[in-house]
Amino acid sequence: MTDQASRPTSGPQPDGTWGVLLMAYGSPSRPEEIAAYYTHIRGGRPPSTELLEELRERYAAIGGRSPLPEITERQAAALERRLNAGGGSWRVYVGMRHWQPWIADAVRRMADDGIRRAVGLALAPHDSRMSAGAYVESARQALDALEPERRPAVRFVRSWATHPLLADALARRLQAVLEQAGGEPVALFTAHSLPERILSWDDPYPREVEATCRAVVQRVGLETGRWRIAYQSQGRTAEPWLGPTLESALQECAQSGARHVVVCPVGFVADHLEVLYDIDIEARALADRLGLRLERTPSLNDAPDFIEVLADVVTSAASGRGQGAGEEAPTR
Repeated sequence: MTDQASRPTSGPQPDGTWGVLLMAYGSPSRPEEIAAYYTHIRGGRPPSTELLEELRERYAAIGGRSPLPEITERQAAALERRLNAGGGSWRVYVGMRHWQPWIADAVRRMADDGIRRAVGLALAPHDSRMSAGAYVESARQALDALEPERRPAVRFVRSWATHPLLADALARRLQAVLEQAGGEPVALFTAHSLPERILSWDDPYPREVEATCRAVVQRVGLETGRWRIAYQSQGRTAEPWLGPTLESALQECAQSGARHVVVCPVGFVADHLEVLYDIDIEARALADRLGLRLERTPSLNDAPDFIEVLADVVTSAASGRGQGAGEEAPTR
């Protein structure tokens, strides 16, 4: 059940209304959609029977489907309420990169509703040509497909990796788990891995992930040696991916004498397959074999403190101030 009922109905909006294009990765809603979804992720190349069956098994292990679509709708609804709480005029639209509702669908809905200006924000804090950049490119293509007179001016946010409210929210969750755990667990910060070829582009992604982690570490007060950065959920391709992997980091923790780790997935803002399976099932099973106790910090999802992060990023972009000031899509 989504939270659509609390959001305004479609129709022409007042001239002063801002749109927000909230973009997420996407996930299939039913098992029979998994093959088409996986094919889209692979750029139109159907997966092998073995890869497809493996993905089906992963979804089955977390209940048959990912909660990401519902969580994203809740985030959008909560953000819209927060933005309009002070008498503003905002309309939030959800678009997915790899599944319905597509980013192009959301862009067309904005145009149909008469939105003339908007902020584009991917639910991925760290900038990369292959992450935030890919969302922006999808949105730009959809904007270019519109008639010029219907095309809203969109200010895209490429990075909000070091937003202080984001660091506060992550640190609050990590601190709570560490305090409850007692002792001196090792904090493992994770983000989605990307192909190593991004390093030849001087891509900002690894630097931004590290910056987020250091901001959280500073707030929590972790000493050197009590935290590490690892990359998870590497793609099934022959090329090398960013590391160290979460699996190798767990092995290194065990070899160094650690007995307790807390995984803080700073690269993900919602529960989905990479969190619920890759960490909660796969990584925890490895930790058990290594004699490690593994805990995870709660995901941000639609918690009020995270909605405050999104609201500040969006309003900063709209006003052209601070982190998240954005870059406006030119009319082409």
